[in-house]
Amino acid sequence: MTIQPDLARLAFAAGLERHGDRPAVLTAEHVLTYRELAGRVDDVAARLGTERRLVVLAASNDVDSLVAYLAALRAGHPILLAPADKPGAVASLVGAYDPDVVLRSGDGTPVVEERRPGTRHDLHPDLALLLSTSGSTGSPKLVRLSHENLDANAAAIAEYLGIGPEDRAATTLPMSYCYGLSVVNSHLLRGAALVLTDLSVVDPCFWQLVRERRATSFAAVPYTFDLLERVGFEEMDLPHLRYVTQAGGRLAPEKVRHWARTGRRRGWDLFVMYGATEATSRMAYLPPELAEERAGTIGVPIPGGAFRIDPVDDLPDGELVYTGPNVMLGYAERPEDLAAGRTVEELRTGDLARRHPDGLWEVVGRRSRFVKIVGLRVDLGQVEKMLAELGVTAAAAGSDERLVVAAEGGQDTSLLAKLVAGGIGLPRPAVEVHAVEQLPRLGTGKVDYPAVAALGAVRHVAEPARERRAEGPEDVRRIFAEVLDRPDVGDDDTFVSLDGDSLSYVAASVRLEQALGHLPPDWHLTPVRDLAPRAARPPRRFASFLETGIVLRAVAIVFIVTTHVELFTFQTAHVLFAVAGYNFARFQLHGERLPRLRRQLRSLGRIVVPSVAFIGVAHLLTDDYTIANVLLLNGIVGPQHLTSQWHFWFVEMLVYVLVAVTALMALPWADRAERRFPLAFPLALLAVALLSRYDIVDPGLPKPAPVFWLFALGWAAARARTVLERSLVTLLTLLTVPGYFDSTVREVTVITGVLLLLWVTALPVPAGLRRVTGWLAAASLYIYLTHWLVYPVLVPVSPVLAVVASLLAGIAYWVLVMRVTSALGRRRVRGTPDPAAATADRPRSGRSVPWSARSR
Repeated sequence: MTIQPDLARLAFAAGLERHGDRPAVLTAEHVLTYRELAGRVDDVAARLGTERRLVVLAASNDVDSLVAYLAALRAGHPILLAPADKPGAVASLVGAYDPDVVLRSGDGTPVVEERRPGTRHDLHPDLALLLSTSGSTGSPKLVRLSHENLDANAAAIAEYLGIGPEDRAATTLPMSYCYGLSVVNSHLLRGAALVLTDLSVVDPCFWQLVRERRATSFAAVPYTFDLLERVGFEEMDLPHLRYVTQAGGRLAPEKVRHWARTGRRRGWDLFVMYGATEATSRMAYLPPELAEERAGTIGVPIPGGAFRIDPVDDLPDGELVYTGPNVMLGYAERPEDLAAGRTVEELRTGDLARRHPDGLWEVVGRRSRFVKIVGLRVDLGQVEKMLAELGVTAAAAGSDERLVVAAEGGQDTSLLAKLVAGGIGLPRPAVEVHAVEQLPRLGTGKVDYPAVAALGAVRHVAEPARERRAEGPEDVRRIFAEVLDRPDVGDDDTFVSLDGDSLSYVAASVRLEQALGHLPPDWHLTPVRDLAPRAARPPRRFASFLETGIVLRAVAIVFIVTTHVELFTFQTAHVLFAVAGYNFARFQLHGERLPRLRRQLRSLGRIVVPSVAFIGVAHLLTDDYTIANVLLLNGIVGPQHLTSQWHFWFVEMLVYVLVAVTALMALPWADRAERRFPLAFPLALLAVALLSRYDIVDPGLPKPAPVFWLFALGWAAARARTVLERSLVTLLTLLTVPGYFDSTVREVTVITGVLLLLWVTALPVPAGLRRVTGWLAAASLYIYLTHWLVYPVLVPVSPVLAVVASLLAGIAYWVLVMRVTSALGRRRVRGTPDPAAATADRPRSGRSVPWSARSR
């Protein structure tokens, strides 16, 4: 049996009417007053009934979700918020907690799905809201928040931000996220308005809405500021903007100073804040006037809150502990926990901190028994308890990179690692389990955790292939055989006739260049017997030349990672689309139509298969991605606003482009046209693509800005042979790139990349970096895939370490894929009944035989 709560203090939900006809919600189409909002809320509250029931709301940033949220609170029903755009998370929570009612957005009226007439839950009278813990949306572990928690935190936020009735906050964060929800609560408490939208800050329509509705503030997480840089926010004319808030993770001090200076110049304040779901949302804020001078601190406690530091053995800094009326009631891990009252009086943050003489607090690290891996907070003691329940004596240690477990006895470490990863929601590669005879212990008998952590010392990435000096055609054949996994290389073969593509040409060219000296521009079309004599020249001692495309790929992927890590910003992703077009023309458009179609499909598979495999694993182990990501369809069916589901946009766009050109080149008429007009053909494709680039025609394709025209530019660069032709492509590049990115630096970067492809066949690379450059270029796709799961956990430790680890992880995945591919190739060769027959009719030097005659 449940007891009705006292809602007198829940002013932001219970007292809507007192604000009368002031605007409460502003969307692109409508304005809803507080009186009208209260009426809608009362209607839904009446539908929910007076008996307290457990409600799950699949929330979006729309009026229906807002009405449903307020109605549940107003009627006294505990409400569990889940993101509507993650149906898997909603289903997981519904399955775990068996709610009485599920609410969803409808067509102007919330949909009320009653799962039973009454309730089967015992609900504590103080329980008001349930939220997933940070980084584990969809996890059955929830934070239990009371009516007092919500009211106190909303009041404290409204006080230090100085929110008044004239304020209007644009909703840049989801309601299901505690930070986004606190914006809603604090503004409704003061009779301010919400500019309600789910548009991304990169969408021009968002800024149009901000201007039209006179928004005075918006909330941002660290990644938001990357997007703001991209759209030129620093120079936007937003006369009504009063302040910007930042939370949701640490913003680098140099970024804080930069944006504080920008705000001072543009007339708005920057509030940097520190919080946690367990404290309803926020615990500290840095006064804007101190943002530049004290950018590395979290500031002072919010009104009504207090910090203290508890000593930690053997550490110079203690643990930060927070007390205040916004501290949660406790956690819930099963429906029975919803009957519990307060089980937590203070919040032990797990952060190591210090207090400065001027009263400002600074977070300097985290406690050893509490780590954050891939954005998930991991209690090492809980890991040990989990294994103890399985009868395994174990000790757990870890860092922001991985969880390391030592298990006594002859354990199946692979199985245990899988169980631990699944049990706590970590990616499998982030968990290491080591079998030991006995746990390492100190002289006192306590577990020696540093010794456990040492078991997981970083291993060097194995060298993918030994580079040996070649001396003639025999060694060229060996290099081709090893790189392309083709044991049947002959003197008449070329790189292209052996099905070489842009993913394998890096390894081949790097090894050939080191072995033979400078390679000719057409080495990929040169037969093996002629390659060594044409290429041979004395090797350079201090520097060597690598093909321009290789260097561009290596440099671009490093800058992509450093930009995402926020070490420094230099955006290069779009250069790679030009490189992709350049490589497509070089490696995929030789030979007869059907054989090269097979080569194109095989090359496409080498991109799709490892991408789908990795994203599939990420989807299973995290809540950041959907099945649309796995199928590389997020660009078509995904959300319009920018979320983690857009992490793999580059791979999706590349696959879409390659599928389109492969399908086009499969047509006989297109094949004939391309052969007859090798430069005019890509220029014609460029002309068509520019219709989308200039928004003359909307093809109805995925929402990211069009990229096919850059691919076509790269294609044309590869086909331009004479000075006149290269000058023509140069002119087109100089005419079409400016004005595309709203960033002069990015435009100059893309122009420089295309011009290098056009005019410079090779670039000098220090001898000591030649091998590294080759690895980075060859593994660029894999680095892009894996870095999304690597760098977030290391940035708080060291941005440089985050970059290095991201690059190494991508190279490691590349090595793994190459080894698996090689093993499958060897199995296929062993399964061929007659190897001689299998290769007898294979085309040489780009020549081919009919498809029906192909034996492999």
